[in-house]
Amino acid sequence: MNYIGSKHKLNPWILESISECINTPLEKAVFCDLFAGTGAVGRNFKPLVKQVIGNDIEYYSYILLKNYIGNHKPLDFENYISELNQLPGKKGFIFENYSEDGYAERLYFTKENGQKIDAMRVQIERWWTDKKIQEDLYNFLLASLIESADKVANTASVYGAFLKKIKKSAAKPLVLEPALFDTTPQPHLVFQEDANTLIKKISGDILYLDPPYNARQYGANYHLLNTIAKYDTFVPQGKTGLRSYEKSNYCKKGEVAKSFEELIKNAQFQWVFLSYNNEGLMTEEEVKNIMKRYGNYTLKTKAYQRFKADKTENRNHKASTTFEYLHILEK
Repeated sequence: MNYIGSKHKLNPWILESISECINTPLEKAVFCDLFAGTGAVGRNFKPLVKQVIGNDIEYYSYILLKNYIGNHKPLDFENYISELNQLPGKKGFIFENYSEDGYAERLYFTKENGQKIDAMRVQIERWWTDKKIQEDLYNFLLASLIESADKVANTASVYGAFLKKIKKSAAKPLVLEPALFDTTPQPHLVFQEDANTLIKKISGDILYLDPPYNARQYGANYHLLNTIAKYDTFVPQGKTGLRSYEKSNYCKKGEVAKSFEELIKNAQFQWVFLSYNNEGLMTEEEVKNIMKRYGNYTLKTKAYQRFKADKTENRNHKASTTFEYLHILEK
């Protein structure tokens, strides 16, 4: 998934940096990915550590984490994937509110793909309600649908708006592809909680933090993925069909430093690693000053190609390269 702030490309550097710092062998360490998003970093550490704790406040992220982090035993899913791909389309909530020819006239999906999403989502819920599938398979199928639907979305990567015409990739028929995960002998933990609340309840060895950098609210940018995941009833608002969403203090200039210091203060982890960049609401100096109050602080920096949702996105940041900071604290 093409995701704002994804650390997929930075995973090797993050793993190397963390491995160089800590004095606990990875295989004995509890690793927490507190703002996990699609779980890219937690997934990378999952086969390497004793346990992963994954968390994100957004429901679509929670479902992805329940599959990629929470699922750790093999699943027999082939027949379910095949059956879902063979379903005829259904004119349901996604078709009517977010698809071509739907009454709301929002072009997030073609009419065919919108109906496929509805049909698949209804069937997954029916299996779950009828107790024909267990929670691990339910989360696997939902994660598979979220990611497969995202591949044919008619957007410029985020769901803050849809394109006026159906683009080439969005015109392709939706095919449900399995969201495969790593199996491990040991179980893992997944939460959907406010990070500053959860941090008081958990403990471990390595705390990895990748909070929002700026004013973008993930609940707005990925609202349609939440709608597919929840498949609840509400009245979509405005031209883009927004639903109500959580607003993070980490996206607010006046709140972010206070929330961040509270998080660091309450962290029951020996090592804290914060991914942040030079376009963030907090400056490098602000982060440094906060973390230094709680232990030994160091910093690593890496240049990489910045995320752009489209050619006009982030007009204030015209550079093609951004600098990723890995702030390191030994509490």
